[in-house]
Amino acid sequence: MEIKIVKIEKPDEMNFILGQAHFIKTVEDIHEAIVTTAPHLKFGLAFCESSGKALVRYSGNDEKLIELAKKNALNLAAGHSFIIFMENGYPINILNAIKNVPEVCQIFCATANPVEVILAETENGRGILGIIDGLKTRGVEGEEDIKYRHDFLRKIGYKF
Repeated sequence: MEIKIVKIEKPDEMNFILGQAHFIKTVEDIHEAIVTTAPHLKFGLAFCESSGKALVRYSGNDEKLIELAKKNALNLAAGHSFIIFMENGYPINILNAIKNVPEVCQIFCATANPVEVILAETENGRGILGIIDGLKTRGVEGEEDIKYRHDFLRKIGYKF
């Protein structure tokens, strides 16, 4: 077995979700979950099939985001993993809908942070062991940080 690290390639502020599912119809079901839950969201979705032809299956409503999803899925090449890139919204807008898709087994991350995916590779294929999401924690928030968090959540409309 060999351990590999693959960086997710994306624009700095772009949000994405990385998860694992189990069936070829995952792409269509996740697509439907997204457009039903957040019709304003622009997205690209790619899924690494791990049997049969073992292709990257894809969907979405924005060509640029679809291409980004396909590129990252192929870089990961980890069986039954999926990745969704999005604009005009945040993972929080669709995360529960994605988790409720019957094929979805787990979510590894939902973030705009830089991410490194830790993979194990054997003769049979690749699997995701875990992820490194963002930076190492540097300390505990102070009063200014609490004010920033409070104000930021209200600025983007998540708290009133």
